[in-house]
Amino acid sequence: MWILLVLIYGILKGVRDIAKKKALTLNGVVEVLFIYTALSFLFTVPTSGEISGVPVKEMLLIAFKSFIIVIAFLCSFYAIEKMPVSLYGVIDLSRMMFAMILGVFILKETLGMYQIIALILVAGGLLLLKYKPKSKNGVTVTDYVPGYLYILAFVSTFLNAVSGMLDKILMRTGNITSGQLQFWYMFYMLVFYGIYVLVTKTKINFKTIFKNPYVWVISILFVVADRCLFMANGYADSKVTVMTLLKQICCIVTIIGGKIIFKEKDTLKRFICAMIIIAGIVVASFAG
Repeated sequence: MWILLVLIYGILKGVRDIAKKKALTLNGVVEVLFIYTALSFLFTVPTSGEISGVPVKEMLLIAFKSFIIVIAFLCSFYAIEKMPVSLYGVIDLSRMMFAMILGVFILKETLGMYQIIALILVAGGLLLLKYKPKSKNGVTVTDYVPGYLYILAFVSTFLNAVSGMLDKILMRTGNITSGQLQFWYMFYMLVFYGIYVLVTKTKINFKTIFKNPYVWVISILFVVADRCLFMANGYADSKVTVMTLLKQICCIVTIIGGKIIFKEKDTLKRFICAMIIIAGIVVASFAG
């Protein structure tokens, strides 16, 4: 069941990344982040259940996780705004590398034969991304992307991997429920974004932001996807290393969306990279 929950999370995440790029064509990064977080928080309240009784240690970890996600989302939104969403989807696969390292060295997880094979396949697909196809006249056929956008994307993926590790640590304690985790981490995110808006004096255009349909879409998808992920983390036999591999189905969704919706170039190469990674996902699924 936890494998199915993680796959659902991955699909919804891919759709959400496409919706993010659409939302950012109508409003600014901070505007979208602040309002979409506020809406997501409101959506979590009815299904959170009993939110009190969270131990101080777990509450501090949740606040730390929220701070990490705030930075990760700022980096990812600025990257998604200007780079092809299909490229971002493939770069996002690098979080698997970080999660493997964190899972092995911090959570003391072990890599079996299937995980090692899956890791090799995913790494191969990611490295193939460096290959730049050329047209007959020798001109590279690809979207130009400034280097700093790659840095933002990789920082985001690393911080998301750290967040995934914290999810596992928190749910393993048995002291909190998935509803409590989602409520409090959304609450702290909203607080941190509010502080960011005040400190940077960012103006929120409330007249247009609530009319942006994609903000509502990503808010709903965010809540549903995260609830699936938290529930999956609650299973004792779930592993961060395997879960990270399964999440990568989101890149297929972003590649397809990038080609169909945004008419992006070079999607065939990215699709080939994704297919290699999907092979890794299949291997990891057999291992689970």
